[in-house]
Order: sequence, then C-alpha cells, then structure tokens
Amino acid sequence: MSNSFDRTLSNEDVMRRRASLLQRLHIDGILLLLLLTLAAGSLFVLYSASGKDVDLLMKQASSFGIGLVGMIIIAQFEPRFMARWVPLAYVGGVALLVAVDVMGHNAMGATRWINIPGVIRFQPSEFMKIIMPATIAWYLSKRTLPPRLKHIVVSLALIGVPVSLILVQPDLGTALLVITSGAFVLFMAGLQWRWIIGAAAALVPVAVGMWFFVLHQYQKQRVLTFLSPETDPLGSGWNIIQSKAAIGSGGVLGKGWLLGTQSHLDFLPESHTDFIIAVLAEEFGLVGVCILLFVYLLLISRGLVITVQAQTLFGKLMAGSLTMTFFVYVFVNIGMVSGLLPVVGVPLPFISYGGTSLITLLSGFGVLMSIHTHRKWIAQV
Repeated sequence: MSNSFDRTLSNEDVMRRRASLLQRLHIDGILLLLLLTLAAGSLFVLYSASGKDVDLLMKQASSFGIGLVGMIIIAQFEPRFMARWVPLAYVGGVALLVAVDVMGHNAMGATRWINIPGVIRFQPSEFMKIIMPATIAWYLSKRTLPPRLKHIVVSLALIGVPVSLILVQPDLGTALLVITSGAFVLFMAGLQWRWIIGAAAALVPVAVGMWFFVLHQYQKQRVLTFLSPETDPLGSGWNIIQSKAAIGSGGVLGKGWLLGTQSHLDFLPESHTDFIIAVLAEEFGLVGVCILLFVYLLLISRGLVITVQAQTLFGKLMAGSLTMTFFVYVFVNIGMVSGLLPVVGVPLPFISYGGTSLITLLSGFGVLMSIHTHRKWIAQV
C-alpha cells in the first residue's frame, strides 16, 4: 500500500516537473503535440504526392525544423515586447514587398519571391499574414473600443498598402488572406454592425470593379472555371475535374499509401502543393480526411481558448485573428480543391509543400504560445 502511494506521488511529481519545464520554456504542450502530429502526417503524404521525391521531402523537413526553432524563440518574448516592435515590422514588411516589385524573382508568370542566389529564396507576402493582424491589433489596442470611424479608416489604410503591393505581384490568394487577418482584428475589436452590414453591401460594387480593373485574365478564368469547369475539361477546368475525381475515387478507406492513380500518373497538377488534400483523400479516403480535419479542429479550438484567456487587449486581438485566419486557410484550400470555391492558390496549412508558408505558420503559433504561457506565468508570480 505504501509503495503504491509512493509511486503515485512520484508520478505526480514527474508530471508537475514536465509541466513546469514546458512553462519555463513558454511552450504550450497541446499546441506542440498537435503541430508535431501534422508535421509527421505531412511528410508521410508529401512523399507520395511528390512522386517519392526524397530531396523535396528533406527540404520540407528542414523547413519544419527551422519553423519549430523560430516558434520556440518567438514564444520566449512577451506580447508587450512584440507590440513595441510591430511598427518597425510593418515598415520592413512593406519595404520587402516594394523590393519584390523592383528586383523580385519571377516564376510561373508571377513575381512573388526575393531570390538571393546560393543563400535563400523567400516570399515576403507570407510574412504579412502575421505582421498585418499584429499591426491592426497594436493600433486598436491603444484606442477606445469599439473603434471610431477615423480609427477604422486608418486601419483600412494600413491594410490597403501591403494588399495593393501583393495584388501587383499578382497573388490574389495571399492578398485575400492578408485582408482577412486584418478584418478579423477589426471585427473582434467590437466593430459596429452598421459598419459590417455596410461593408457587406459594398462587396458587390467592389467585386464588379475588381473584375473590370484589377483581376488578370487568368484570375477571371478561374472564376469562370469555378462556375462551370466542364466547359473546358482539357484546359482551365482540368485541375478541378481531376481533383474531384481523385477525392471521389478514394471512397471511405482510400486506395492505400502510394497507390493513388490521379497523382502518380500525373493527372493531378500541383499535387504536392495546393491540391495535396486530393492526394490524401484518394489514398486514405474519407477516414483520412476526417482525421486531418479533427486535428485542425483541435488546433483552432486551442487557439480560441488562448484568445479567451489572454489578459491583454493586444493579446486577445492578435490570438483571435491568427486563429481565425488559420481557419480561413483550411476552409479556402479545401473549398477550392473540392470545387466549392474558385481556385486562388492557397496552400493547405502544414500539409502542402512550401518553406516560407510553413515557417510563417509556425511563427504564428509561436505568438499564440507566447500570449498563453506568459499569461500563466504572470498569474502565478
């Protein structure tokens, strides 16, 4: 009886020490476990989607490693320390977007990257997915809420500058995500419903204006393809038709790992990037997709819990925006691959191949960990 009691105490001491260690490192154990689960699953699916390309797999694993280190480093800084550097980060992000326009690297008809030969190639617009909500959260946290009209106008101007530069590249998908991340901060700051309804009503004339004066021809074609992909099955409709064929052919349990035909026989373009969930659905079926969605749901739920428990206004606005933007990431990618939304080039978080996107996402979760763990530390001190 005594040995059993001592063993129970010993186990409790071990758990307490582990929790204390994670807290001292400012790491949220639940988020870390979920992210590592996605990392393992991503490499598993990516190996098949890339046609067993080991080099590509190693690059993705390296990006995961760099992103995890960056996430842990970011988690060490208190949110109030981050807030002080937000204006400089915003100016630096805009400067990088200008540099893309001046000296950017062109690939696949778009100029979105800065390429330093032999060193690194990265996409500056990805960084704005974190810098944008941080900027609006920093600005509004110093004002009276709900925000007044002049504060809304300034916030929209702060959003509009980088979005305009991203649209020039052109990169409509990233531009929409940057707009969304900033808009979520405004919404959570208590934006009055009359402004929300007014913005919704303005979407129609804005959409018409974008169609005639902003969208490129290939972007217009994506919208037309979304409405009726069968009108050009061998051209613009090819991607979505093959994607839906891959998803449908997987059934409940899938065909098995490495046994997908749409990707391995090269019917499905961009199978390791934007359309990777079609590969997962074909090889692992409905069960595999549901497991992935469940992990995403747990991540989003944890982010919302952190938002509710945040002790500062900046922390609440930042955490809520990052969490909801992550949800939009998932929703838009799955929606476009399944034919429910137009194709806008948004990768599937943590699953699609892409170093800059992956590091940016992990950095965002580093901010969430900082907001949560520093809150707990302050509460105990």
